[in-house]
Amino acid sequence: MCIPILTSAKTLWRNLVDSLSILGIDPGSRKTGYGLIEHSGNRTRHLASGCIKLNVKESLAVRLHQLSTELEKLIEEFQPDCGAVEKIFFAKNAQSALTLGHARGVILLKFSERQLVVHEYQALKVKQTVVGVGRADKNQVQHMVKILLNLQNSLQEDEADALAVAITHAHLGLSKNQLL
Repeated sequence: MCIPILTSAKTLWRNLVDSLSILGIDPGSRKTGYGLIEHSGNRTRHLASGCIKLNVKESLAVRLHQLSTELEKLIEEFQPDCGAVEKIFFAKNAQSALTLGHARGVILLKFSERQLVVHEYQALKVKQTVVGVGRADKNQVQHMVKILLNLQNSLQEDEADALAVAITHAHLGLSKNQLL
């Protein structure tokens, strides 16, 4: 007689997913940061990061097309398991918020076209997760991202923010079993 071995869903899930690559994005209409990390167990490793610099002399439509093309290249090259994007904050300037919304729309569409789940996090939650304080400034975020990922080189603000969003998903998403 064979007795089945019962395994908890949590253990089964851990065995199914050895590691998870997360592409974090910090949206912008002039410069969009990206950061790719690999998360496995309690370890997070930096794989790639940088900024997509858009030509500010071009129209918004042209910049959005350029963002779409560059993001497509990144997704094709890195083959992430999922994405993490910073949500729009309430800006004082309505025009800036609308323009940022267009960029976020392109980013969400690119993930969707590749059938990748994308998770969204408020900037306050990202700062709280990475730094420990929701009202942390950009320098504190950059500093903690470098420590958490054991990076020696300096990071651009948008690049550090994108990595911070990915780290946030690695920590919060995993605890909620929202891996993919």
